[in-house]
Amino acid sequence: VQLQASGGGLVQAGGSLRLSCAASGSRFRMNDMNWHRQAPGKQRELVAGIMSGGTTKYGDSVKGRFSISRDNAKNTVYLQMNSLKPEDTAVYYCEGDWIHYSSDDVPVVGRSWGQGTLVTVSS
Repeated sequence: VQLQASGGGLVQAGGSLRLSCAASGSRFRMNDMNWHRQAPGKQRELVAGIMSGGTTKYGDSVKGRFSISRDNAKNTVYLQMNSLKPEDTAVYYCEGDWIHYSSDDVPVVGRSWGQGTLVTVSS
């Protein structure tokens, strides 16, 4: 299963961006999906997560500003980012747990990461 992230770019402080992460493959289902970010010189941190049933969680620094959602039919997770701040500047990565069913219906579980998309917030 592969994840493809998109939607990053340059935005002014106070602006908004929407990131997308689409999963592709065959005979699979996505479970928990998350967005992480890594700013220059800092460790990667969890931004937001969403379970297959829709339960969400957020990092303290983005609560009230970011919103994660998913479209299970499209195997896609979104991150709506509002009221962006310069400190939100980072490479954003999507990550997801999946179940793949082999040709004889044997389930295989795994985790994939997207390639990252750069978000730059100017002051």
